[in-house]
Amino acid sequence: MPSRLARVVLLATLLAAGGTCAQTPPPAGVVRSEAADFRVEVFATGLEHPWGGAFLPDGRLLVTERPGRLRLIAPDGRVSAPLAGVPAVEAGGQGGLLDIALAPDFPASRELFLCHAALAEGGALTRLTRARLSADATALEAVRTVLDATPAQARGRNHFGCRIAFEPEGGRHLFLSTGDRFVEARRAQRLDDLAGKVLRLARDGGVPPDNPFAGRGDARGEIWSYGHRHPQGLAFQPGTGLLWASEFGPRGGDELNIIRRGANYGWPLVTHGVDYDGSVISERRSAPGMEDPVRVWTPVISPSGIAFYDAEAFPRWRGNLFIAALNRPALVRLAVEGERVTGEERLLPGLARFRHVLVGPEGFLYLLTDERAGRVLRLRPG
Repeated sequence: MPSRLARVVLLATLLAAGGTCAQTPPPAGVVRSEAADFRVEVFATGLEHPWGGAFLPDGRLLVTERPGRLRLIAPDGRVSAPLAGVPAVEAGGQGGLLDIALAPDFPASRELFLCHAALAEGGALTRLTRARLSADATALEAVRTVLDATPAQARGRNHFGCRIAFEPEGGRHLFLSTGDRFVEARRAQRLDDLAGKVLRLARDGGVPPDNPFAGRGDARGEIWSYGHRHPQGLAFQPGTGLLWASEFGPRGGDELNIIRRGANYGWPLVTHGVDYDGSVISERRSAPGMEDPVRVWTPVISPSGIAFYDAEAFPRWRGNLFIAALNRPALVRLAVEGERVTGEERLLPGLARFRHVLVGPEGFLYLLTDERAGRVLRLRPG
């Protein structure tokens, strides 16, 4: 008989990583929603569990596949062969090749950053890697590790976090989310441990001197905020510069948070959910000195990648936050005013498990589906 831990780990993996479901074709014709009419089209196919994406200046789209491949999608949807030079990843459970982000000076430097699960001494961890895209865009060059979210953990391949966001002003610093690694949730509260955190780094992995814990002997200087369970969405809000994060709760209690310097988001001392077997994690929903979420979902939506919409193709969506939801699959649209969510709409319910949402250079939305036969879907005005 499997142990309780083994059963809980298996259930968590199935819920968050996702199995393979029969593919549902996108709806034909115009989809009418509260704020915009749109059409859904299949932009690209033939991807295995696509996870992260980044648009090049020429309109091509780099997409990661969780098993460890990186591909380039042309504007007409043609998918390239896997790029050479991709670093080795630990592809198991929820781990693998996950997020990708271009450096703000990419047109000159051709630098990009990858977040992935990796093996290190002691087990698996979240790793940030820096590389340069070759001139012909067929390979990664000058690949080197920027940061390992230590300590590594021998047990479990869940909760790596792994979303990257560059600060909007100047792009000198990047933010990286890390998961609590699931097995020992209290790692999220430890300041000498990089699990369950949002980190703020210089591009070379150095610690900015104005980070809240920089220079402290009992804490890691890379930490910007802590007490996170499994943040898989990270995006800056246009106009305010606020950093928002979506975060998986356990059974109940998914969260949307505004990430503040030095703040504690409570996990696992505070939660709106229970464990997967129904047992109580904490009786507290809020506590002094801990940051409350902007929004909570129970039942869960399993929120993964997020993006603020700030383009012209859908004028009535400007300023809205879009969330790729895996469980109760949908594209979730939130109307946002400043730091408040004023409305919510579920788009395309049940169509696919959405892992990430991107705003394309022409202002269309692109959705990565977490499927074995993964797709990139495109939303364009109706």
